Amino acid sequence: MATDVRYATHPHELERLRPDELRARFVVGGLFEEGAVHYALSMSDRLLVGGAVPAGATLELSAPAELSSEQLLDRRELALVCLSGSGEVEVGGATFGLRAEDILYAGQGAGPVRVAGDAAFYLVSAPAHRPLPTTLARKEDAETHVIGDAAVASLRTLRKYLHEDGVATCELAVGITTLAEGSVWNTMPCHTHERRTEIYLYFGLPADERVVHLCGRPEATRSLVLGDREAVISPPWSIHTGAGTHPYRFVWSTGGENLAYNDMDPVPTHSLR
Repeated sequence: MATDVRYATHPHELERLRPDELRARFVVGGLFEEGAVHYALSMSDRLLVGGAVPAGATLELSAPAELSSEQLLDRRELALVCLSGSGEVEVGGATFGLRAEDILYAGQGAGPVRVAGDAAFYLVSAPAHRPLPTTLARKEDAETHVIGDAAVASLRTLRKYLHEDGVATCELAVGITTLAEGSVWNTMPCHTHERRTEIYLYFGLPADERVVHLCGRPEATRSLVLGDREAVISPPWSIHTGAGTHPYRFVWSTGGENLAYNDMDPVPTHSLR
């Protein structure tokens, strides 16, 4: 299956894109097909995302041709997020059992990766410069913060799994945020971070519900409407925030120069245009 390659976009170009062109640049859908593995490669920080749904079989996570490597982890690190169900991940001959919202980190050179079970796995990979241990991060063990405010419809639970004070990585930071009942906003007030590309994967949405995701420079925002298990690429210069028509969750992942979670450039809400 061909990899969906997304090239980098200049801020001025984003402002001129038609809605269909905007989606073609930044929205990644169709990753989750039973019995298959699908990838999309963003040229912003060379982040690779994918979906693997073994559906009771065993699937190998082979390296896309665009990486020019024998194995996926030859020059990369990988986070495997179990979105639903349960399954097993084999990395270099060792097997790990994952449940919903557990995340497995596999480091550079860890060996071949295979997935099995009835889980839906979301994959995020970034270039790596050194090997680090394969580590399983359970949902219940993640660093957890309740943030936001129900009064402004932004109450949410943020779990940090892969970050500078958590599971060690080269450049990946990954976590999951869950919106509280009655809240719709994620990451508000919003921000940019010029040193890291971020990708959101929205999940937990009923089939008929949507998230309106805002992107672009703060003074020239655009909107994208996303459904369940659709991802959106956020270049370093772009804001990334959204409001849902129903409670939802999202996997956030960054790759770039550093792992500091608080390396953000705040955007005052009143300045958004």
